[in-house]
Amino acid sequence: MASSFKPEQARVPPAIQLPTPPISKFMIGLCQLSVTDDKERNILHARTAIVEAAEKGAKLVLLPEIWNSPYSNDSFPVYAEDIDAGFDKSPSTAMLSEVARLLKVTIIGGSIPERSGDKLYNTCCVFGTDGELKAKHRKLHLFDIDVPGEFSFMESDTLTAGETPTIVDTEVGRIGIGICHDIRFQELAMLYAARGAHLLCYPGAFNMTTGALLWELLQRARAMDNQVR
Repeated sequence: MASSFKPEQARVPPAIQLPTPPISKFMIGLCQLSVTDDKERNILHARTAIVEAAEKGAKLVLLPEIWNSPYSNDSFPVYAEDIDAGFDKSPSTAMLSEVARLLKVTIIGGSIPERSGDKLYNTCCVFGTDGELKAKHRKLHLFDIDVPGEFSFMESDTLTAGETPTIVDTEVGRIGIGICHDIRFQELAMLYAARGAHLLCYPGAFNMTTGALLWELLQRARAMDNQVR
């Protein structure tokens, strides 16, 4: 009896019909931010950048990874916010919600340290033009690296990995969300493509040791994956 197992279909779910995007052409604002140890200043800086992008015509605005906190294991617990507890406990997401609603833009909110119970996550929040939280993605693949004499950092010393891929329907189309090191794993992009994503967004804060070597190459590789599919 012939086997019914098809290895070529085992890695990702079967593709679904690509939905028609709500709009066919729009401007994307990519906000690059310098982060300080002053959280309120970081939030104000991010707000200013979003407003500037919207004033220039952007309908989708993206922030970078960990934009409200210094990128260090010492800082993550101090700057972490309880997103699920509401905006009173999360000033960073409160700002994103308000500005998305006021400016009528979709925001991929980069990421911030999130506190949930006794765990910390690296979390991206997506807000619609009504200011509502449409999705929350917790970084799936933590970045642990040790390049002797150059760079060493272990996210897993403080952060917990997320468990769920995130695809969200927004006013500008269906978007698959990842964070930084998630881009190293092509299966995530393949899954999003199979689920009809129009766009993949991976807010990142690559270090200068590996980022300069890999970031552009990895983006091109993910784009090629989706073109092949």
